[in-house]
Amino acid sequence: MKTSAIIIFLSLIAFTEIQAQMSDIFAAIKAGDANALGKHMDDPVEVCILEDQMIHSKRDAIAMISKFFTNNRPTDFKEMHQGSSKGKDSKYTIGSLTTSSGTYRVYILVKQRGSKNVIQ
Repeated sequence: MKTSAIIIFLSLIAFTEIQAQMSDIFAAIKAGDANALGKHMDDPVEVCILEDQMIHSKRDAIAMISKFFTNNRPTDFKEMHQGSSKGKDSKYTIGSLTTSSGTYRVYILVKQRGSKNVIQ
């Protein structure tokens, strides 16, 4: 009984931490703050903006996203769907980013790396 309670408690802590991190990620996207978003990125990280899909260093990814935000000022971000991998070591979110130039679909994959969760 005590072991079950500990496992549930640890699961709730992990769930709360990832939810808080995702809230930070969503806020950074909505604000158009590439540096705040970069705090949650792995290095390297895969970035796909329109037709440009490549694996970049974290620094280059932040610069690319910053340029996108400059040219397409975010006004809103809404989470549309979320899920997790079968192994439960990664989570994804699909969202809708409204900007000054249109609406974009955003896919975010967060994977556990040691004790941290990072955007892949």
